[in-house]
Parts: sequence; structure tokens; C-alpha cells
Amino acid sequence: MNGLLLHKAAKPLLFTLALLPFSWLFYGAVANALGANPAEALIRSTGDWTLRFLCLTLAVTPLRQATGWHALARLRRMLGLFTFFYGMLHFLGFAGLDMGFDPTAIAQDIAKRPFILVGFSALVLMAPLAATSFNRAIKALGARRWQALHRAVYGTALLALLHFFWMRAGKNDFAEVAVYAAVIGALLGWRLWHRGRRLQRAGSAA
Repeated sequence: MNGLLLHKAAKPLLFTLALLPFSWLFYGAVANALGANPAEALIRSTGDWTLRFLCLTLAVTPLRQATGWHALARLRRMLGLFTFFYGMLHFLGFAGLDMGFDPTAIAQDIAKRPFILVGFSALVLMAPLAATSFNRAIKALGARRWQALHRAVYGTALLALLHFFWMRAGKNDFAEVAVYAAVIGALLGWRLWHRGRRLQRAGSAA
């Protein structure tokens, strides 16, 4: 598996697959195939794909540690950038299709509705992670500070989940929320467990 993940076609293939949801939504918008409320379909679909890519990004480290597929690490950056890409599309859909790109209306809606404030906060928290996802940024910040900064992805995941929960609470529809909560909880729980084991081993060695 490591050999396949290291193949030169692995990244172009992932890039192509990650663009498929965008391509479908773009086609649906042009062909008027997004249902009776295309604006809502675009906003919700991009939000769903943001959460999915966030889960995939968080899954890289546990899967790599559990399977020994260390070459997965080379795909994590692209998954993280696509998380931000779909998050930006989600926000732009809200800002443009709901608010008509009116800065005052956007600011007032963010301040007025907690679930939008939480979602916007998650996007703001993702921005520096996307901006520093390149090798030059790692060298400029130093590995330790870069790793500390990128731990903000955990806060992003919790804020995104809360945003989704509040959005679905209005319709009392929590089935999908429970699925994402279970996935994100398991992925963050794995990290806590693995970190605890590492600290325990370090304490024993000392």
C-alpha cells in the first residue's frame, strides 16, 4: 500500500477525486439540476463536503499509525486544503446567494445568529492552517511552532460540528449530526489515547 501511495499518480488522482463534488455542483447549477431551491442545495452541499474532507484530513494520522501506511502523510496537506476550499465555497454561497455580498448584511447576520458565527469562526481558524500548509512556511515557523499552530484543526472540527448541530436543530434532524459526531469523536479520541500512551512510555523510560 505504501508503494501505491508513493506512486506519482497518487496525488493527481486524489486531486481529481476531490474536485468531483465541485464539478457536480457546478454542472448542477449550470444545468438547473439542483432542485427547487438551488441556492440552499449549493450552500448545504458545500458545507457537507467541508465536513467530509475535514474528517478525511483528521483520519490520516490515526490510519497511518494503525496500518503502517506512512505514505498517507503526503496526502494530508491536499486533503486539508480541499477542506478549506469547500469551506470557502460554503461561506461564499451564504455571502453571495443569501446576502447578495452585502458586507453590512453579512456582518449583522454573523453577529445575530450563533450557528453562523460558529461556522465563520471555524473558517477563520482554518485560514492560517491553509496559508501555512507549504514547506516554506514550515521552515519559517519551525517544526514545533508549525505543529502547535496546526493543532487548531481540532478546534476547527469541534466548531464545524457545533455549526452543523445548530443548523439541524431548527428542523430537529440530528441523524447526520450523530454520524459526524461519532466520527470526529473517534478520531480525536484516538489522538488522546495515542498521546497518553506516548507520555506513559516516556515516563517509564525516564
